[in-house]
Parts: sequence; C-alpha cells; structure tokens
Amino acid sequence: MTSIGPRNLITDVAGISVGNASDRDLNSGVTAIVCDPPATAAVQVLGGAPGTRETDLLEPHNSVETVNGLVLSGGSAFGLDAASGAQAWMREQGMGFEVGPHRIPIVPAAILFDLINGGNKDWGQYPPYRDLGYQAAAAAAQDFEIGTAGAGFGALTATFKGGLGSASALTADGISIGALVAVNPMGSVTIGDTRHFWAAPFETGTEFGGLGMPAPFPADAADLRIKFRNLARGVSNTTIAVIATDAVLTKAEAKRLAIAAHAGFARAIWPSHTPFDGDLVFALGTGASGRKPSPDAFLDLCAAAASTMSRAIARGVHAAAPDPRDLMPAWTTVQD
Repeated sequence: MTSIGPRNLITDVAGISVGNASDRDLNSGVTAIVCDPPATAAVQVLGGAPGTRETDLLEPHNSVETVNGLVLSGGSAFGLDAASGAQAWMREQGMGFEVGPHRIPIVPAAILFDLINGGNKDWGQYPPYRDLGYQAAAAAAQDFEIGTAGAGFGALTATFKGGLGSASALTADGISIGALVAVNPMGSVTIGDTRHFWAAPFETGTEFGGLGMPAPFPADAADLRIKFRNLARGVSNTTIAVIATDAVLTKAEAKRLAIAAHAGFARAIWPSHTPFDGDLVFALGTGASGRKPSPDAFLDLCAAAASTMSRAIARGVHAAAPDPRDLMPAWTTVQD
C-alpha cells in the first residue's frame, strides 16, 4: 500500500526542485528539474519519435553517474535550446561535473511537439527556449504550478487540452516517489467520449475529479481517438516525464524504475508509445533517504512508479486552464 505525499508533487522527494517558465504568446514553455545534490539518473525511451539531449550518458554502462538537473520543453527540436539556458543558470550557482578547474552542469533534456497549437511561432532568428530554460531553472522551488504551465503550457491530447502533471506517494517501507509529466499524447487520457480518466483506478481521493470509471462502460471505449489524424503523423505529439525517488539506486536500478514508470503511460493514455509519439521517462534517485531498497521493496517501488505516473498524467489534464485560443477544450469546461 502507498499513501499520498504532503504536496502531491514530485518535490515531495527530497533533493528535487522544479521551476516553470511559459510564454503565452508563443503558447509554449519549459520545465526545469534541479537536483541538489546531483542525483543518479537513467532514461527509457519507448516512443517512436523522441527528441532528446544527453540521453546516451544516462545508460548504465556509461561513465557519468549523476545529473544536476533535467529539462522538459515544448518547441519540438527548437526546444532543446532550453537545456543550454538551464545549464547556464546551474553554472552560475557553481553546480556541475568537475573537470580540472571547470564545472560542467549535466542537464539531459527532452522535448514535445506543440508547434501547431495556435501560438505565435514567428520568433525571428533564434527561438526563445534558451531564455525560457534559464528562467525555469532560476524559478525552481518546492511548490510549482501544474496544468497550463511550463512544458505543458501548449500541450494537447486527442480530446482535451493537455498540461503539466505531478503526483507523489510514500511506499509502505517509507520511500518517497514522485512523478512529473508534460502530457501531449497522440491518444486520449479519457475513456471514449466521457470525462472519466483511464487512470481512475489509481486516483487518490478526488485529485483529478473523483469520477471513477464510467457506468455503463462505453461500448466504443477501445476505439482510437487520434489527435490531428489528418495531418502528417510525425508531428504534434509526445509525453515526456520524470520519475524520482529518495531511495539509493544504481544507474541500472534507475533504468528499471524508468521502464516500470512507462506502465503508467499505458494505464493512463490510449494509445501510448506509438510510432508518432516520442514517449520518454527519465528516472532520478536522490538517495536522500539513505535507504537501499531490498529486492522486495524495489518491486513495490516499481509498482508505485507506474501508479504515480498514471495519476500525474490525469492531474495534468484535469488542471489545465481554459483559454479562448484553445484548439481542444479544457477538461473543466466540458460536462458529460
């Protein structure tokens, strides 16, 4: 059994802070995760269209063990500039991997496609994401906004407006786990044409509306609802996420935790991991608890990673704020 964390945010995991920066005219934004001290990290990519920076170094067989932060960004490939901005801020704070007299902040990143969402993308010679990355890192704190914020600012699903979601849990062994996710899938997070979330079995209280499962269950629930299906299929998608824990993990264990968290995508989004989504999960082990989970406790932690990720996905869509320019309705504005 697990219980909810005090903030129900990824920052319930000690050693993690999060900052957002958004541009309403652009209809896009950036979310920065700051790890202080550096955290053990890994990544698992299961979508067919990812956009990433410095993910190779996260493989368990490669040398660098820890990262100073992570960046999630809108903007498609243009958004990879956001990591340079966050890195610049971290360097100013004296953070980074020591190489002789130099400190090099290690900041892997991932992007989602939000270019076709009604925002003004005529930014001139250089995109604004480097500045947004700097602002997001500088804003990192324990409390942060979810919904229409940061990397989820311009996100969309097949049926509703997307958003930035987060959730946390405490396992029976007292280990904290938290999820952070920018929800922008090709598929839907709700069942059929209802407002009921696929993640309903994992909901804690009424954290994303308390609707539970629909009754009767829609006969067409398994039908595919695909965002912008008439457009080129290689665009307009991707859900990117972070799963974090205060347990002491090796890089290999962090990799396994990232893999387990992808089950949360599958339980909250239909369909997920498509050839036209770049679905990705970073994993962080801060070690702040000082506790190394036993094999049995790690099993529970992996299950909690999946359920917490599912909850975070639903919370991101549930918290999205309506805007007159929206191409999809905000969840709060629609009634069954």
